[in-house]
Amino acid sequence: MSLQPKSPLDFAVWLAAERASHQGRTEYRNGEVFAIDGSSEAHNLICGNLLGELGNHFKGRPCYVYTSAMKVRVESANLCAYPDVMATCGERQFLDDRRDVITNPALIVEVLSDSTEAYDRGDKFAYYRSIPSLRAYLLLSQHRVSAELFLRQPSGDWLLSVYTDPSDRIPLTALDTELSLAEVYDKVEFNPDH
Repeated sequence: MSLQPKSPLDFAVWLAAERASHQGRTEYRNGEVFAIDGSSEAHNLICGNLLGELGNHFKGRPCYVYTSAMKVRVESANLCAYPDVMATCGERQFLDDRRDVITNPALIVEVLSDSTEAYDRGDKFAYYRSIPSLRAYLLLSQHRVSAELFLRQPSGDWLLSVYTDPSDRIPLTALDTELSLAEVYDKVEFNPDH
């Protein structure tokens, strides 16, 4: 007896179920659905600090920062994911009138965890790079003060800059602002085992 291959799930079916669910969130990748794990205290503090910092920088400007409850659609990769933080300036483009799936982020931030780091650095970044509006991809460690900023260059190439000193400032030129690394990691206590 042979097993029948599982049919890929249609994006619209997944999206309707995800919107109706009151349980854990999932990510959609080309017909497959993957559960999203919970996050640590450090992860939550970093995201909260980042949201506060960007929100303060965006006051009085047509820029918006979104929590991990907002989804991003990457049409070319048939992906819908929940980045830890997203931001955009100017016109916002949504998948539909529900306004819970954005399609034109300028910045995506992922806080690295042991279970997602390889994916966030590899395939997920490759998917995100296909978003025409994306100008910056920021990876933040939750085990030490460390930020890796990928900036899209006019040529289309991505330039990596690494920041590890708490006095460093992270230039988010696409959003006409910068972040203090000390503020991003405010109150975060690192586990000495990492």
